[in-house]
Amino acid sequence: MTASPLLQTSGAVPGDGPDTGVAAHYGDPLREQRLLTEGLGVVDLSHRGVVTVTGPDRLSWLHSLTSQQLVDLPPRTSTETLVLTPKGHVEHALHVVDDGETTWLTVEPGTAPALAAWLDSMRFMLRVEVADVSDDYAVLGEGVAREGAEGEPPTWLDPWPRLAGDSALYGPAPEAHPGRERRWREVIVPVADLPSAVGDRELVGTWAAEALRIAAWRPRLGAETDHRTIAHELDWLRTAVHLHKGCYRGQETIARVHNLGRPPRRLAFLHLDGSGHTLPDVGADVLLGDKVVGRVTSRARHHEDGPIALAVLKRNTDDAADLLVTPDVAAAQTVVVPR
Repeated sequence: MTASPLLQTSGAVPGDGPDTGVAAHYGDPLREQRLLTEGLGVVDLSHRGVVTVTGPDRLSWLHSLTSQQLVDLPPRTSTETLVLTPKGHVEHALHVVDDGETTWLTVEPGTAPALAAWLDSMRFMLRVEVADVSDDYAVLGEGVAREGAEGEPPTWLDPWPRLAGDSALYGPAPEAHPGRERRWREVIVPVADLPSAVGDRELVGTWAAEALRIAAWRPRLGAETDHRTIAHELDWLRTAVHLHKGCYRGQETIARVHNLGRPPRRLAFLHLDGSGHTLPDVGADVLLGDKVVGRVTSRARHHEDGPIALAVLKRNTDDAADLLVTPDVAAAQTVVVPR
């Protein structure tokens, strides 16, 4: 992965793991969080993949392949959709916005080539063209709650946590959800225009963006997901799944679990003991007594709440119990997806 040119900015500290190639922070992660909440900072997300789909059949075709209602999606209206495996496990998460001629998809780092190749294999005789344009376009994150306007770059406004159409909630209603306070959008700009697109705004690292995402209980592909994840476990139906659209790969699992059962695991939010100086590792075991009941999927130090984390737990884990994160961090859980 090519490192972002913005890593040359004074004070930039490179990220690692899924955020390799961009800055984790620029010297003061907690201040950077406050800048984001005030809508003042901008996050370099140029490691995210960008895929375009063009042609007159693009929206109806994507609609037939993924979990969301995309037919007649108005220009500059953002939505989210999932590509599922035949067994209904989450494979790709697509941030979707159409500008009237091109559908723009931003995806997790490193996943654009596989997504573009799969989409290209599914074109058949339809009038669509797929391109991985990640080398030519970059993404900037902003703490702004506004769709892109005509004449502005393609802009994806995060729909989380509101109910996106005909779907279902596993967690609280949008007006009671902690994610209602998080403003977030992604602006797609040519790589060559990155410095001018940032302008005189202060740069903010991914640590700050991640802390606000975790506090909003917002799932991220590759963090909260593994090869077994179904959308219900993460309350992801609310923004990414339409329950009464036509057939698509994995739909049977979506319908069966929603109508007849409960997901085998559940997302939980953890307040971590802040007396230590380090955060637990991503992937650390979550214990109830001596029994492993889940794993930490994301963790951060929040500017108001201190050490926090998301964890995926076994469904029947006592939702009132205090937990322990290895090696020895006490954790109080807040239910996201009920048992």
